[in-house]
Amino acid sequence: MSTRRIRVRLQPRASRNELKGWTEDPAGGDRVLQVRVTAPPVDGKANKALIALLAKEFKAPKSKIKIVQGETSRDKLIELPGE
Repeated sequence: MSTRRIRVRLQPRASRNELKGWTEDPAGGDRVLQVRVTAPPVDGKANKALIALLAKEFKAPKSKIKIVQGETSRDKLIELPGE
């Protein structure tokens, strides 16, 4: 099974869980998906909320979504199962 990687900019402690949309990376790289979650960035709660939201939106099992880079950062590299 193939995988794809996306860049995510996470905003914890937001008013609601949502995918805000794609934006250009200010550093000139790939596009970045802006995501907001209500969970705080404590004990991995925001990361778990991010994975749950991405699983729902991309219709993929949570166990197949991985944070490849940026576990403790707002900027993350996420690996999703491909088609």
